[in-house]
Amino acid sequence: MLPSDDESLAFSAAPLPRRADAPRLSHARGVLLKRIEILDQHGERRGLDIPAERPLTVFLDKRELVTLMTLGASPELLVLGYLLNQDLIRGAGEVESIDVDWAVEAAAIRTHAGVDDLDARTARRVVTTGCGQGTVFGDTMSQIGAIRLPTADTARIGQATLLRILELMRSRDSVHRQAGSVHGCALFHGTEMLVFVEDVGRHNAIDTIAGWMAMHGIGGGDKVFYTTGRLTSEMVMKSAHMGVPIIVSRNGVTAMGHTLAEQLGMTLFGRAANRHFLCYSGADRFDAEPLPHEASRALASD
Repeated sequence: MLPSDDESLAFSAAPLPRRADAPRLSHARGVLLKRIEILDQHGERRGLDIPAERPLTVFLDKRELVTLMTLGASPELLVLGYLLNQDLIRGAGEVESIDVDWAVEAAAIRTHAGVDDLDARTARRVVTTGCGQGTVFGDTMSQIGAIRLPTADTARIGQATLLRILELMRSRDSVHRQAGSVHGCALFHGTEMLVFVEDVGRHNAIDTIAGWMAMHGIGGGDKVFYTTGRLTSEMVMKSAHMGVPIIVSRNGVTAMGHTLAEQLGMTLFGRAANRHFLCYSGADRFDAEPLPHEASRALASD
């Protein structure tokens, strides 16, 4: 398992002041890795660390809402971001407290005034694709008209900034480097990494970032979101809901994710690693400095 002073591998954030109306958090910490014995192809037995995935059942004002499968690097922020990205609350100030107890694998959320029409707003449940199997309440497509992102004149990214972000993510120490089987997400302001999260599901990692932004009153209009996971409709929609118009992924983009990004005017970079990337949409936000093919190949082989 990770020693206590290495827990920042899965979650780290800039030391910013919290909002005055931010909820009280329990700051529960779980063990991130589990040590097991494996047998390899040479017939040798040895110890190996694997991520300690665990269930976290969320109770909203004493009502069971959903069970999330999570690494648990920052469960309170995960839960807060989940409520925000599901549009069950509009801001961190609506929540009085979030208490996580790993002994019973539960998160208890207490709001100041309850959640209006909770039954109706959670009646339709969509199980999303991929790792960790996320859950979305309501109709994602119906939220598009309410989202307003900054224009290409005010929210841009240059090629040098993009390549620096990829370099920072490649060199970062992480749970994935030690044990694999997790996704990493990060929020950047220029080339400054504001927050980094790893979890068993990419949707959990982005929800945790949303919770961190809400706790500190951070806007997304001038930020860049990075993820190791593919850009599905869920990931694009959550980034847009956070107000972040530019997404960079080490993986690819699905057709629905691409369609949503084009409708919302978002910029998507996929297959982004080393010096290589593809801009799938929103090239009007990108200040390109293309390399000759020969130079590009030489840089990639370094």
